[in-house]
Amino acid sequence: MTLINELIEQGWLKTDRIIKAFKEIKREDFIPEDIKNLSEINEALSIGFGQTISQPLVVAFMLEKLEPKPGDKILDIGSGSGWTSTLLASIVGDKGKVIGIEIIPELKEFGQKNASNYDFIKNGILKFVCSDGRDGYLEEALYDAILCSAGTDSVPSALKNQLKIGGKIVIPIHNSICVFTKKSEDNFEKQEYPGFVFVPLVKNKNV
Repeated sequence: MTLINELIEQGWLKTDRIIKAFKEIKREDFIPEDIKNLSEINEALSIGFGQTISQPLVVAFMLEKLEPKPGDKILDIGSGSGWTSTLLASIVGDKGKVIGIEIIPELKEFGQKNASNYDFIKNGILKFVCSDGRDGYLEEALYDAILCSAGTDSVPSALKNQLKIGGKIVIPIHNSICVFTKKSEDNFEKQEYPGFVFVPLVKNKNV
């Protein structure tokens, strides 16, 4: 059984458009050459600089909670290998936009190069930026959804401000995946799902 079929059978992947993206966007295209043979393993894998390409189960869970839709504009913080950004680009389609933010320059280039195996950058759907994810990306705000794939202690205020009312932030806080739904400018509804482990959100490239 393939990894994707396992994720479907175990209930991690549920939504048709997310399943379709997982099938179209090959994880092996986002993994360093020397460990490409591990792409079907349901584990986080090192991509250097103390960072990882996330465990497929976790990516599936976070995307299901984010609920990305065609036409959405999404900010992907800690884009790393480029895999989640490219999955999101596949989901939002021609009328959507995904901004991948990565603070480590070498990983920004790695993720962008990996994503260029697909047409999303060329078609203007996907863009990678080397910047501090805590600041969001004001140039493209407001966002329908914001995904953060690195752990932090709280939601940076910039991310809350750059989210549309009705939008969602999915972010790891301590050992939980938290979902914040923006009900009004200063009111967020929180759901918490404990039991996960993430690399920390890097503050600068020397950390």
